[in-house]
Amino acid sequence: MNELIKFVEAENAARRAELPVFSAGDTINVHVKIREGNKERIQVFQGTVIQRKNSGAGESFTVRKVSNGVGVERIFPLLSPNIDKIEVLRLGKVRRARLFYLRGKQGKAARVKEAKKK
Repeated sequence: MNELIKFVEAENAARRAELPVFSAGDTINVHVKIREGNKERIQVFQGTVIQRKNSGAGESFTVRKVSNGVGVERIFPLLSPNIDKIEVLRLGKVRRARLFYLRGKQGKAARVKEAKKK
């Protein structure tokens, strides 16, 4: 059984290497493949990462955005074949790994400070 897990993780190592480094508080664009009938298109989901969960092949991350005054959250598996690419727009400066407190904030209070570039 361990050989199977090691095989899958080695297969996904190449995919993981091409993904950018991001963490909670960062603003990202996730290019998602959407299939409608027999047609396929790419839709961009832009928002703030509020958490990263697990590690290895089962790792996922949650992105939150406010659309028309309504908060929308999507959970993406990190190694999903439906993710075309991920772009990091802003690095956020936060002091915790899970930003669930943003759910209760609106407007300026929901902002995350930008980290200084290294």
